[in-house]
Order: sequence, then C-alpha cells, then structure tokens
Amino acid sequence: MQLNIDDALRYLGVRSDPNGSLRAQMDALSGEVMAQHPPRSLWRLMDVSALALPGRTAEKILAECRQAAVMVCTLGAAFDAWVRAEQSRDMRRAVMLDALGSAWVEAGCDAVENAIRARFPGMYLTDRFSPGYGDLPLEVQPLLLDITGARRIGVTVLDSLLMHPQKSVSAVIGLADKPQKARIRGCAYCAMNKTCSLRKAGTPCGI
Repeated sequence: MQLNIDDALRYLGVRSDPNGSLRAQMDALSGEVMAQHPPRSLWRLMDVSALALPGRTAEKILAECRQAAVMVCTLGAAFDAWVRAEQSRDMRRAVMLDALGSAWVEAGCDAVENAIRARFPGMYLTDRFSPGYGDLPLEVQPLLLDITGARRIGVTVLDSLLMHPQKSVSAVIGLADKPQKARIRGCAYCAMNKTCSLRKAGTPCGI
C-alpha cells in the first residue's frame, strides 16, 4: 500500500509545482505518515435488502446487487493529535500533513476494496460510495458505523454527523454477478459540489 503524492497535492489545492520542491517535501513527510499511522479498517458483508439505504444514489448503484460490503477505515486519533500539534508549531507543515492524511486514508480504503475483490473473485464490485455522495444523506453514518462495529477501531459519529477521528471514511460497495458501470463520477454527483475548495481551485478530486 502506497500513499499517492499526486492525490495529496490535489487535496492541498496545488495547481502547479514548477521546481518540484513541494512534492519533495510532501514525499519526505509521507514516509512519516505511512510508518507511524497505518490505516485500520473493518468491513462486513450485508444483504442489500437488509441494508435499506435511502435515496436514488444507493438504489441506482446497488440495483443489480444482492449483497454489499459496508466498510470503515481510519488513521486514528493519534494522527489528528499530530496535526493539531503541528498547527501550533508550523502551520505549513500541518496543512501538508492534513492533505497527506486524506490521501493515506483513501489508500487504506483502496486496500479494503482490493481485499473484498480478492475474497470474492467471481463477483463484480460497484463504485465505492459514502454518505454525502449524491443523495445518500449523512444521517446514515451512524448506521454504517454500527454495522461495521467501528468503535472497535475508535471511530464514532459526532452530533454534526461527521466522524471522529477526522481522517475516517465509511463506504458501501455493492457485489454483483456481472460487470458494473462506473456510476459516481464528477462533481455533479457530490453533496459538496457547492462548497468544495478543490473544485473552486480547479483541481477536483477525480472521484
């Protein structure tokens, strides 16, 4: 598993890095992130009928699936504490750390997805989608964390429906008997399309 520096630079909102100096700094810092804060994850297979997710997004993505994997991945509270400590010492380094953390937890999610694919070699996976994508509301966040038993790896939901620790992701992946189209692509599908700083900077995340 490897942290993608290009992803981290996009999260940072970097449009160009002519001499590569920022990339070099991010690359050096990424080694600390990967060594000290490996992603932790859990996932559970569910019948789609029992999952009963609201909205058209889930209905469309899972239309040809009888089962779905519900997953959670986190860098843990220690990573959040590291970022907060850096904010009081070196804000530039803290901002880089935050972007690297976002890329690293996504790499952890990719690893979970690959593990699910390997576990069910005859099945075809849908796009991975999370609360906040399309019309899947954040209100389902507690349900997904309950299903996975996320408290075992220290992940909880705040009153705001955001997760703690901050660098945590919950998601659903459908499993089907035939190849699935890529359905969630582009800013138009994202619940953050009006407020996303990446989109405003002209460097969307590519999801």
